Amino acid sequence: MGVRHAREYKDILDDLTDAVSAIRDSYSFFEMTGEEWGELGDQEKREVMEALADDVFYGLGEEPVLHVGEGVVAYKPKFHVIEVMVDGKEARIVRLI
Repeated sequence: MGVRHAREYKDILDDLTDAVSAIRDSYSFFEMTGEEWGELGDQEKREVMEALADDVFYGLGEEPVLHVGEGVVAYKPKFHVIEVMVDGKEARIVRLI
């Protein structure tokens, strides 16, 4: 199936990286502990979040909803967006076109 998009993948990945980074414990997607996460430098954290965003993007092609830590990421093909529910109060939208 795949996530259909018209924007440059790099631009989508940048936006999705920022969005999943806002999920408080998103690192748990990779089975990392809070302690392990805290030991990483800023650049390493950014690289982990970019890898997470990449995995989520491709995962949404198979499953329209993924749980990432305490957040939820959903592909909304009708609206050409990925919706990132950061927590019960905040949602971020990543446009695909």
